[in-house]
Amino acid sequence: QVQLLESGGGLVQPGESLRLSCLASENIFNFNWMGWYRQAPGKERELVATINVGGNTRFGDSVKGRYTISRDGEKKMVYLQMNNLKPEDTEVYYCNANIWSSNYWGQGTQVTVSW
Repeated sequence: QVQLLESGGGLVQPGESLRLSCLASENIFNFNWMGWYRQAPGKERELVATINVGGNTRFGDSVKGRYTISRDGEKKMVYLQMNNLKPEDTEVYYCNANIWSSNYWGQGTQVTVSW
């Protein structure tokens, strides 16, 4: 069973940065892609960023130019660097891994952007 463990969430002020980490229980190159999604109460889960096995990345429109995604295969980690955070970025962020028809999710980490 694949396990994903997020860390790095917290409370920051607008304009600040935060880095989320996702530790996978197995070789991250086993997956077609890994990435991050986010969800606010009462809203659908939305794409934040993904990186596929070839290193190609994709970002949600609301975070383009502010967020970057990276990985470290040796450490089995995927990172989400979030810069210039805004109050509307306040959501629970979930790590995701996909292999063929199976999707795996972490438990989520809360990011709150507020004065």
